[in-house]
Amino acid sequence: MPKQKSKKNNRHVPYAVGFKPPPEQAKIKAIGSCPIVPELDPQSSDGFEFFPPIPQPTSIDDWLAQYNEEGQSYWDYLKQSPWLSKRKLKYMPQLFVHNGRTILEKYPNGKIYLLPLGDFTGENCVKFKYLIEFSQIYLGIPVVELPGIALEEENHKIFWTENPEDRPIYGKRSSARKRKFEINSRFHPATKRIQLKMDETLLRLKSLIPADAICMVGLTMYDLYGDDTDLFVAGMAAGNHRVAVFSFNRYDPALTFSIEKWYDITCNSSMSSSERRKLILQRSCKLLVHEIGHLLGIDHCIYYDCCMNGSGHLTEDFRQPMHLCPVDLHKLHTLVGFDVVSRYQALAKFYMDHKMDEEHNWVIKRIEFILNQSKT
Repeated sequence: MPKQKSKKNNRHVPYAVGFKPPPEQAKIKAIGSCPIVPELDPQSSDGFEFFPPIPQPTSIDDWLAQYNEEGQSYWDYLKQSPWLSKRKLKYMPQLFVHNGRTILEKYPNGKIYLLPLGDFTGENCVKFKYLIEFSQIYLGIPVVELPGIALEEENHKIFWTENPEDRPIYGKRSSARKRKFEINSRFHPATKRIQLKMDETLLRLKSLIPADAICMVGLTMYDLYGDDTDLFVAGMAAGNHRVAVFSFNRYDPALTFSIEKWYDITCNSSMSSSERRKLILQRSCKLLVHEIGHLLGIDHCIYYDCCMNGSGHLTEDFRQPMHLCPVDLHKLHTLVGFDVVSRYQALAKFYMDHKMDEEHNWVIKRIEFILNQSKT
């Protein structure tokens, strides 16, 4: 997830010490299917390259310029993923079927929960119904929205408010009183901008996770930070607790952010509302499935240009594709058990409905490639 303190662009930037891009043979081996089935075949078609290599860093803040990522092959995932274990995870209080093959067979009541933190009713806020629709298609797991938590600003501070009628959904609470807490934040008087600190927010989320949750993600339009030296952070996950919090604040294409001061933000009012909403949705959808992918045990990808690549700053994040490469698609397919072509067809409809032309064209070409390969 992006965590930005400063950003300087250079034309030629080396990889982090110790990192070497995997050769073609290693990429094929990492896919984990032998022989490779059409759904996972990475080859190009009619001059169209589905899965190009990850670009070499062009900024000192690019992910692979900072981190020596080992990579996680399909075989690594099978060994490491607790979701595929025949033993029930001790922190999962729900029904468990030990001989189930997929996560939904092992945890048949399992769901992914999205929890709104603060207001999502503004014209340029991402719509939760679209996030739910997309992530459910993309991941193949039921996704449910929880009643939101109100975040109220008073005297330049942020207060977390839980309504008693909503609390039974989250867990065992006997009090009928409205609960209100101040949570850590910072305020800049001249610009009147406020930023929410993640520590206490993440801590509170741990106490609210439903019993049948595979994971729960708190989402907000508030800007987030981790420590005082941060410009911002996109969010943070606590994998062992199955919770995460993420902000869509900096995914608005009409906003320009300083690389030195967290509160220095300008807005381009000339951008059309429809284009602005489209890009906010596209960027938010990508962030959401990337981070839920981590909660499902999928690490950063080093094999191809992929939705699961790491990103060190927003420009790198925005450049990365929506789709999963064959390595990570194989992991998700094994975990969930969906039909790959049907998934792509549903994604194509979503992309078409929301005018995401680049993503729609990619998926249509991918479906044609798979079907043509299956005939040969």
